[in-house]
Amino acid sequence: MSAPTVHIRHVTDGGLETDLIFHHGIDLPDFAAFVLLDDDDGRRTLREYYLGYVEIARAHHAALRLETPTWRASADWGARLGYDADALRRVNVDAVRLLQQIAAESGLTAVRIVGMLGPRGDGYRSGAWDPITGPDDAYRYHRDQIRALAGAGVDLIAAYTLTDAAEARGIVRAAREAGVDVEISFTVETDGLLASGRTLAETVAEVDAAGAPDGFFLNCAHPDHFDRALDAETARRIIGIRPNASRLSHAELDESETLDDGDPVELAERVTALLERMPSVRVIGGCCGTDSRHVAAIWERLAP
Repeated sequence: MSAPTVHIRHVTDGGLETDLIFHHGIDLPDFAAFVLLDDDDGRRTLREYYLGYVEIARAHHAALRLETPTWRASADWGARLGYDADALRRVNVDAVRLLQQIAAESGLTAVRIVGMLGPRGDGYRSGAWDPITGPDDAYRYHRDQIRALAGAGVDLIAAYTLTDAAEARGIVRAAREAGVDVEISFTVETDGLLASGRTLAETVAEVDAAGAPDGFFLNCAHPDHFDRALDAETARRIIGIRPNASRLSHAELDESETLDDGDPVELAERVTALLERMPSVRVIGGCCGTDSRHVAAIWERLAP
């Protein structure tokens, strides 16, 4: 199968947390990679991780997105790890500074720095110990992190692994207020529905009605699960994908003590096939279970 013809694509990274935990033996409490910013060894580990994706972008003459390791660097998760508001502001800014330095040293001419957000609650379960009940709650919760990232100079905000429209709407509002572009990424279950039980099309439509983001993504599920989520119209709305290597459900992944990293070549084949349905995709990376091998294999398939 030949690679689909699309606009310029950006390389982005894979499953940072699972790569560091399972391949490098690094303990990430609460799946929080931002704690590595607190010492030289941690920053060195993060730098080496991102440089792998710099090389993929260089090899394929592609644009690059460097996304901050701040998926967990928000108030509730920070409090669980002993970070107050000032400490969280510092690590979000430090994350941007690290990626700006990597970008400056990369020699690449097209690099975007992305401030990454995650859900307030459990990204695998809608409403699980999550006090957000509406868009206003989400706005109030996420605005401090967005302000810190925007103030540090990110090119845009990307919120990953969301499971409902309310949180997405609050994030879009906070990003607009901060004057920064914003992308929203939903995750789906094996049946293609969100954990809320709603379809992707319904959820995207609700977010759009309140104020559309600058793009929608899908992340943290296998391409087969993405495929089940898409109708023709919604497929055209997705501008980026970051798939899991595994076909396991979120519940199965949550309970697993070993890493299911699948087959990089087979994943690349499934991603390439899926892109035939998704003409607007211009950002491609990976999520849980993936690493630079998987992203490199995908880009090898996409090479003209």
